[in-house]
Amino acid sequence: MADYRIQGATGEWEVVIGLEVHAQVTSEAKLFSGAATAFGAEPNTQVSLIDAAMPGMLPVPNVECIRQAVRTGMAIDAKINAWSRFDRKNYFYADLPQGYQISQLFHPLVGEGEISVDLEDGTTKTIGIERIHVEQDAGKLMHDQHPDYSYVDLNRSGVALMEIVSKADMRSPEEAGAYVRKLRSILRYVGSCDGNMEQGSMRADVNVSVRRPGAPFGTRTETKNVNSVRFIMAVVEHEARRQVDLIEEGGTVVQETRLYDPDRGETRSLRSKEDAHDYRYFPDPDLLPLELSEDFLAECRASLPELPDAKRARYESQLGLSAYNAAVLTAEVETARWFEALLAELGEDQAQRASNWVISDLFGALNKLGKGIEDSPVSPSDAAQLLRLVADGTLSGTLAKQVFEIMLETGDAPDRIVEERGLRQTSDTGAIEAVIAEVLAANQDKVAEYRGGKDKLFGFFVGQTMKAMAGKANPQVVNELLKKALG
Repeated sequence: MADYRIQGATGEWEVVIGLEVHAQVTSEAKLFSGAATAFGAEPNTQVSLIDAAMPGMLPVPNVECIRQAVRTGMAIDAKINAWSRFDRKNYFYADLPQGYQISQLFHPLVGEGEISVDLEDGTTKTIGIERIHVEQDAGKLMHDQHPDYSYVDLNRSGVALMEIVSKADMRSPEEAGAYVRKLRSILRYVGSCDGNMEQGSMRADVNVSVRRPGAPFGTRTETKNVNSVRFIMAVVEHEARRQVDLIEEGGTVVQETRLYDPDRGETRSLRSKEDAHDYRYFPDPDLLPLELSEDFLAECRASLPELPDAKRARYESQLGLSAYNAAVLTAEVETARWFEALLAELGEDQAQRASNWVISDLFGALNKLGKGIEDSPVSPSDAAQLLRLVADGTLSGTLAKQVFEIMLETGDAPDRIVEERGLRQTSDTGAIEAVIAEVLAANQDKVAEYRGGKDKLFGFFVGQTMKAMAGKANPQVVNELLKKALG
């Protein structure tokens, strides 16, 4: 692809991007306690004595959280460290009762991996993953509940997070957006995170620096807790431009933590950026190192589903789908599951026709309704029945669209709609011939013009016939009989 450049007053600048994605692990319990993790619960109703840091309470690792992080590492072909260790990261947060966060700095659970992303110009780029470590989330401070006090909700305190740290391999907002979308897709396929960025279960810290093309890396800033792909791309664009303007005006970029204000479309300084030594990391004395057995690792690998890249390749090679259709149908795990349920009813030999229908008809209808495929009013089995009714000649394409619209409104099965509303296509040659005779008798002038060489009028006669039969005539039969009648 063409290199993305910031045009400054003194020349071109290159942007360098690294992302730290915090993904909440799919688990019914927290990382070191049995407290629940459901979203939207009443404040402070999902807090154990461990989460509240009561004296004498000791953490116990949740094996499901470890398992999900390992499976995620395997899904991106990362190195899995059979021996890892938890560290204490010391800092005071009012919503972190322990006064420290249990994290992993020196010996993370997952080492280096990589993700391939597809870009708009048709190229593919591989982006390196530095590490994945597991850590506790903090709680939530609420400053708008009382005029004089801040309230604290500890429901999130202790929830397991995977921090997925990329290498500084991205060079444009588009690459950053493509990386987060692909990572989110993989996490949802694996089932290790639901990827709901609007609920905060996946968010990113965006590291941005600028440099002259080919020069050493510049000083980076980190914009915290950005919770949508669109905002991540906006942060890169704004922060890169801000840094270029600052440098060209004679200023210096300061290593700092910033916040993004989506209403104003800008970042602003939060605090100077701390280095690892400022947090006084040391091995957590309450937790033994994690040692993963070969059997545990084998079970994790065996539990992985077919991942998006492999599924896409199979759709192209085995099902014969176009590269575009395969990419669209495998981008999100819900779409792939829905499509495969449809194919299970229809048979793989119908994959091309089914994929076209899903992408054009179903997606078009769901977009108008503002729904995702997981909330589709039409089930895969009913969709399969609709496509079979078209294939066996019961419905024409036009009638099928009518039936589909009724299915979306009512949720009824297509065969019931066809019977109750009399929408069955007719191939009765006698009935069609009678209507054609009426159409030709009413349009003698156009018949004469057609027979005089105006071949394009054939479409007019087809349209008039279909209109007279309320769209229920078999178009193929209409075409054949009209050709015969017009001689």
